[in-house]
Amino acid sequence: MLKAVILIGGPQKGTRFRPLSLDVPKPLFPIVGRPIIQHHIEACISMKDVKEILIIGYYPTAQMSHFINDMQSLYEINIRYLQEFTALGTAGGMYHFRDQIRAGNPTAFFVLNGDVCADFPLQELYDFHKSRGADALISIMSTEATKQQSLHYGCLVLDKQTGVVNHYVEKPSSFISSFINCGVYICTTDVFPMMATIFHSKQQDYAGGLNNGSNKDQGHIQWEQEILNPLAGTGKLFALPVNNWWSQIKTAGSAIYANRHYLELYRNTRPERLANSDLKTVNGSVSCTIYPDVFIHPSASVHPDAILGPNVSIGAGVTIGAGVRIRESIILDNAVVNDHTLILHSIIGRGSVVGAWARVEGTPSDPDPNKPFAKMDNLPLFNNDGRLNPSITILGCCVTVPAEMILLNSIVLPHKELNRSFKNEIIL
Repeated sequence: MLKAVILIGGPQKGTRFRPLSLDVPKPLFPIVGRPIIQHHIEACISMKDVKEILIIGYYPTAQMSHFINDMQSLYEINIRYLQEFTALGTAGGMYHFRDQIRAGNPTAFFVLNGDVCADFPLQELYDFHKSRGADALISIMSTEATKQQSLHYGCLVLDKQTGVVNHYVEKPSSFISSFINCGVYICTTDVFPMMATIFHSKQQDYAGGLNNGSNKDQGHIQWEQEILNPLAGTGKLFALPVNNWWSQIKTAGSAIYANRHYLELYRNTRPERLANSDLKTVNGSVSCTIYPDVFIHPSASVHPDAILGPNVSIGAGVTIGAGVRIRESIILDNAVVNDHTLILHSIIGRGSVVGAWARVEGTPSDPDPNKPFAKMDNLPLFNNDGRLNPSITILGCCVTVPAEMILLNSIVLPHKELNRSFKNEIIL
């Protein structure tokens, strides 16, 4: 029997994902019509031996309960949300809920970070872990990045013959290795005694007043620095390099990138979820022009004269008018895009209304296609000169864009009614 743990953090994080995370928790932001962590859940369910999925974070239970109920009714597997009483770090939550993870005596358990998206090769990772024998405590899914980008990730030096990790550093200050940690692991329950040693050591420090002024709870444990780093070189930490598509979801721009790759993945694995050329109206005619790949929720209304794609997701209850052109964009639930509007590299928030003949356009932030293994650069909002870095255009929820307006490389916070065109601005 196997289990899976999905780590989702909490509301203080994900600030670079604003304004999209202002009205919905970041792990529940829809990509290809499904919340980010539902893709994790579906990957775990594809493993027949996985009998329970535990989602650990410190979002209030009220924010997660509706999603958990939906998942329970959709999939025949036990899915639970375990709320941390405070931010406990990447490993503290697992240690706090260790009894729930160990219940039923699982052979091993997967750990997946909630802010990554990938074609998760969980079976391959599990088979690799089993083949390493009883010594294997943790196996990491790894991929390659460019030399410069590797500094922003956990870097590992591994023996390519055996997969043993000899050295691990989280976000090193100088180049260590192009192999990086993907935030996807398989662990044995023997990892908990190691966590217990760290916890009791911190408990003694707190009791002796040696917490160095830290305001973090004594149960705060960092997975990468306090577990993976000491394990490297002991012969108990392994890594499996994979070529599967993988990306972090740190900024709103990375949601567009993830959307494209999940659409492409579904073309091969779940083509029935895509609109593509099979979308037909009641009378049997094609409802609109589609350039694959496109997802359209069944409840959305799309005018036959609209042109969608490539890489577009249309949410529930969306209305798309005549002559609308959309590409490389996500239109969230109940938005209205009026006639002859152009939307490129943008995210249109829930319940937003874009007037006729408007233009909403952003700048793609895709990896450099000329660099092998290049990942997304999750740039900060502003550059060193204090100027807004060019990025996708984002409308928060319930924004109104008047007819014939132009919105370029801008971010609009929720519930705004614009009265003119904007370029390279954050509209507060």
